Amino acid sequence: MPSASFRAGAREGFLAFLPLSVGLVPWAMVTGMAMVGAGFTPVQAMGMNFIVFAGTAQLGTLPLIVAGVPLWLIVVTALALNLRFVIFSAAIAPGFRGAALPMRWFAGHLLTDGVFACCLEKMLAVDDSRWRLGYYLAPSIWSWALWQVFTLIGVFAAGVIPKHWSLEFMATIALLMLLVPLARQRPMLVAAAAAGATAVVLRGMPLRLGLIVAIAVGIGAGFAAEHWQDKEEAP
Repeated sequence: MPSASFRAGAREGFLAFLPLSVGLVPWAMVTGMAMVGAGFTPVQAMGMNFIVFAGTAQLGTLPLIVAGVPLWLIVVTALALNLRFVIFSAAIAPGFRGAALPMRWFAGHLLTDGVFACCLEKMLAVDDSRWRLGYYLAPSIWSWALWQVFTLIGVFAAGVIPKHWSLEFMATIALLMLLVPLARQRPMLVAAAAAGATAVVLRGMPLRLGLIVAIAVGIGAGFAAEHWQDKEEAP
């Protein structure tokens, strides 16, 4: 049975993430409908959902899959779209000090933008390792469950929900809700601005390669901004 400390952290983490998790609903449904629209069977769509569990990568690679581009380019695109999780993982890793390696791998699979934005500050500030683990796992598992359930609803609702509802626009709003709190930090703001500007300039590149370049530019700009910030703060 989980310790009282774990349960207390889980309860607080779940309540902190609950309002933000509402944005997963339209995003998951759009992803499910998009996969069916790309020609996936329900089994294939949910198989991708279980294995990848990354809405941006799933939606970003669908046009390439439909276009029949080489497999290597699909893999590279998915990796590029998920590169931000390398930064997220490095930032939140100190919160898992004392956790066993299998738990770290499990936690890494569950990591999402919303959970990172919600949990980072508290996980780095609290000393109790059981509390930190509960605080992370409760919203992460809730996020995973929501994603699977509403993607499945989207898979079976494809062709039924009217297109003029524009659910894909709601998914964009959900992403913006995650971006705004993260952009309060200068490195994140610089990374977002650099990546956005690059994506706009290179939007005409074939096979959406401009998006991959924009991600690389954003990550480089973020690291550079963090380095300059550390130098400014150094005594």
